[in-house]
Amino acid sequence: MKISNERLEYLGDAVLGAVVADFLFKKYPCKEEGFLTDMRAKIVSRTQLNKLSQKLGITQLILASPEANGQARSITGDAFEAFIGALYVDRGYAYTRKIIVNRIIRQHFDLENLERTEVNFKSRLIEWGQKEKQNVEFRVVDEVGNGHGKQYVVEVRVEDQALGSAKDYSIKGAEKIVAEKVCQVLGIDKHTSWMQDPPVN
Repeated sequence: MKISNERLEYLGDAVLGAVVADFLFKKYPCKEEGFLTDMRAKIVSRTQLNKLSQKLGITQLILASPEANGQARSITGDAFEAFIGALYVDRGYAYTRKIIVNRIIRQHFDLENLERTEVNFKSRLIEWGQKEKQNVEFRVVDEVGNGHGKQYVVEVRVEDQALGSAKDYSIKGAEKIVAEKVCQVLGIDKHTSWMQDPPVN
């Protein structure tokens, strides 16, 4: 039987997104949706999840099959999401939220620097397409849920080839997330890190 963490990745992604959104909503009571969406996208970006996985030692525990080599850019971040999913299943939401907020966000992210940093992955991707003469298209391919819980699934296609998709509670938010993923796939993800070294206890 082939063992996969994809179900835990799916769950961890949802829990991480909810916890980060809740944390930012309470920390910045006067900020608008656009600011909160940008901050959340920066914290849960694939690059940052990859780096978190490395800093926490999760990468040392990964067993990958040979056919997973093509996913090397995201496999460490996927493992981090699976870890969050497993933590949620084992200990519940309240405990998982406490770990994410106190042991990850507050110890590994410089939020003040994060606020000042502007990274527009959608613009980077479009500029890359113009430079390389490649047609880049953002397409809403699905809607999940109803009412306030509805999320939009946005796909990026380059020369009509799907390179990634993401979902968020707004089309703009989903575009930001998937653009960051595709920038990484194409090797144009060159932004600086907003992480900080954890304090010495």
